[in-house]
Amino acid sequence: MGKREQDTLFVGSLEKGMRVLSAFGPGNTAMGLTDIAERCGLEKSAAQRLTNTLHKIGFLTKDPETRRYSPSLKCLELANAYLWADPLVQLAMPKLISLGHTFHERVNLARLDGQDIVYVVRIPTQLTRFEAMIAGRRLSALTTSSGRAMIARFAEAERKKAVKTWRIDVMTPKTTRNRAKIAAAVEEAAKLGYGLTQNENIVNEVGIAAPILAQDGGPIAAVQCSVSSLKWSIDKVRREIAPRLIEVANSFNPPTAN
Repeated sequence: MGKREQDTLFVGSLEKGMRVLSAFGPGNTAMGLTDIAERCGLEKSAAQRLTNTLHKIGFLTKDPETRRYSPSLKCLELANAYLWADPLVQLAMPKLISLGHTFHERVNLARLDGQDIVYVVRIPTQLTRFEAMIAGRRLSALTTSSGRAMIARFAEAERKKAVKTWRIDVMTPKTTRNRAKIAAAVEEAAKLGYGLTQNENIVNEVGIAAPILAQDGGPIAAVQCSVSSLKWSIDKVRREIAPRLIEVANSFNPPTAN
C-alpha cells in the first residue's frame, strides 16, 4: 500500500484537480477534454467533471466555439499569493533590480524544487525573450547555473547522487548529457562559490549563479544572471559578474529556509 493510500487525510479528487491545472503550460495553453485526459492520466469522464468544476469556480476559461479550456486570471492569484508568502522574494527584489541596472543584463532568483529549479523572480532587459521573462518557469536543475550552484552546496554523497540520478532535459543541441562533465562543473561550483553554464537551455547564453545559504549552510535559492556569449566572454563573466553575484547572495544574512 502506497503512502497516499495510508494517508486518511489525502483527498484524491483534489489532487486530480490540481493535476489538471498543472497540465497547462508552454505548448499547452488551451486544451480540450481528450488532451486533458491524456496528459493527466484520467478517464475522459473524470476529466470532464474536473474541468467543469474548475470552470465553474473560475480557475479555467472555456472557449464557446472550440470548447477548449485555458487557465483563467484566477490562477494568477495563486502565483501572487506565493510571491507574498515567500519572504525571500521581498528581500531579493531590490537587490536584483540593482544588479540588473549594474550589468544591464537579465537577473533572476531561483528556488530548487525536487530535481528542478523554478524562477520565482525575473528582472528582464529590453531584449529578453518572452519565455525568459516569466516567473514560474521550471528547468532541470542539472542543466542550469542556479541548479548547479545549489547542488554544489549539498553534502558530498547527496551531491553525487543528484548528478548521477537527476533528470536532464535536452533544450539545445549543446545541452550537456555527459554526467561526468556535469559532475566536474558541480565540483567547480563547490570550489569557486558559483555555478556556470553555456548553451545549456538557450544557444549563445551564458548563465552564472551564486547560492543563497540558510543558517545550516544548505542552499535555499540562487541569484542568477544570464548574458549573451556574443557580448561576454567566459573570462569576463567570471571576472566581472561572479564576485558581485557572490556578494549579493551572501548579503541575505543568512535567511531561514522557506
